[in-house]
Amino acid sequence: MNAFPDNLPGPAGRIEIAFEAAEPPARPALAIVCHPLPTEGGSMHNKVVTMTARALRECGLATLRFNFRGVGASTGTFDHGRGELDDLRAVAAWARQRFPDHALWLAGFSFGAWVSLRAAEELRAAALISIAPPVGRRWDFQTIAPPTMPWLVIQGLADEIVSAAAVRAWVLSLPQPPRLVEMPDTSHFFHRKLMDLRAVIKHEIRDWLPAPATP
Repeated sequence: MNAFPDNLPGPAGRIEIAFEAAEPPARPALAIVCHPLPTEGGSMHNKVVTMTARALRECGLATLRFNFRGVGASTGTFDHGRGELDDLRAVAAWARQRFPDHALWLAGFSFGAWVSLRAAEELRAAALISIAPPVGRRWDFQTIAPPTMPWLVIQGLADEIVSAAAVRAWVLSLPQPPRLVEMPDTSHFFHRKLMDLRAVIKHEIRDWLPAPATP
């Protein structure tokens, strides 16, 4: 297989990506991880994003992080979630072409959780992980059809940006609520709690993992 590129073509030009192979035993699945709000410094190098990707690789999934338009080496400008959704579609199309035998997982932190949630059904994701989804802020969650695949929501109870109570109320209002894990004494950016986040992800998704790929 050819070496992996550090960018791919997207609707606004170049999309910067970072592919990392799964740790053995590798499973036939690839997870795309979406980063927080670009206008607040969010990028694919965010610590919550990289820790999420690490946890997934340790579970046997390959991971693909990318920068939304206007972030890092990705061209374009911030588009309030519209163009960012198109960026995710382009990354998913590339991943499916490169790994046609892999299930596609989606994960996202904060703004990235909102973007990946909106794409989950359309992209036929096999599983979805939403970390600190920005419910109650300016992003519309009420008109999103709840996804039907296995879905994990992780929320810090000391989040200073996203209301944990608003996230809980939204989750409980859904006809098929996701698996909700609330982490005590945990801020929005999971300061001093990143290893706990890693452990939660690995524990909660273990029954969703496909069997390891045969040699």
